[in-house]
Amino acid sequence: MTFPAPFRVSLTADFFESDGRPKYRDIGLDRLADASRFAVGRFGDHPPEIGPEQLAGVNGVVVLTPRVTARSLERSDDLLVVARFGVGYDSVDVPACTAADVVLCIAAGAVDRPVAEATVGWMLALTHNLLVKDTLVRQARWNDRSRFMGCELRERTLGVIGFGGIGRALVKLLAGFGMHPPLVHDPFAPAARVEEHGARSVSLDELLTGADFVSIHCPLTAETRNLIGARELSLMKPDAYLINTARGGIVDEAALAAALAGRRIAGAALDCFADEPLTAAPVFADFDNVLLAPHCIAWTDEMFRDIGRTACQSIVDLAGGNRPRGVVNPEVFSRPGFVEKWRRLSARGS
Repeated sequence: MTFPAPFRVSLTADFFESDGRPKYRDIGLDRLADASRFAVGRFGDHPPEIGPEQLAGVNGVVVLTPRVTARSLERSDDLLVVARFGVGYDSVDVPACTAADVVLCIAAGAVDRPVAEATVGWMLALTHNLLVKDTLVRQARWNDRSRFMGCELRERTLGVIGFGGIGRALVKLLAGFGMHPPLVHDPFAPAARVEEHGARSVSLDELLTGADFVSIHCPLTAETRNLIGARELSLMKPDAYLINTARGGIVDEAALAAALAGRRIAGAALDCFADEPLTAAPVFADFDNVLLAPHCIAWTDEMFRDIGRTACQSIVDLAGGNRPRGVVNPEVFSRPGFVEKWRRLSARGS
């Protein structure tokens, strides 16, 4: 009696140390623990762009940071799904995935709570001058403390750009801080849905002029690239803060640096940058009213576990012949080439 071969899943090499040890405590691989259904391996090297040879013979791949391009997919006859370990997918050529009859999935919902929680932490750190006050003690400048009075979140206004799961989670977490009703700008969120969360749907200019905190939670697209530039920054209050946990290309970094240098806004917190990874300290490192993180401010053991489980579950679903959550290119399901590939490969994971 013969049995179908297991569904072959590979992880990109950046999940592991150079000696092969896992970097992270839990990335949800328990979802693929059935060895009779899934054979889990990993890439041997870590180029910035996945090579076609790495995907040859692979049925599903879980991708942390490498780019997925049309070239990556040149040998994807057996590849059914690319599962992004996260919710951003600007590093993946979506049309190329569709043309290659490959589903692209993101970990929808898995990062909502941790990113929202990290954003609240940054809001408190900025308004209480946490960075400066820490420095005062380390430099024995105790008597300078009166120069750095903070402010509370109470009676201030949050502005949310992008009202997906993270934006909604942020509004929910801040409900107990006594803030004014949030302002939301999202062309794809119906006003009624925004109002259900106690917020108000407004234009971008109205948000920028009215908010004490401008928090960015939209994806990087052609429409949102440099969405926040010199003109937009000039609309912000001089005592307002900009927080970006989304993608660096959404903010014009030169314009932001100029606004900070001129004290035209109170400060900023940046988790992402236009060019990553950084190979030298950015200009923002010189400001004492800016908090910085290397695109990991929300990283927690819980977040990586939940992202991994969601990513792996999408593979389990497709391997079993079911549509998963978080599909970026649903049009692929109507392509005859994909339908045939799915039929052939889903038998392996059934």
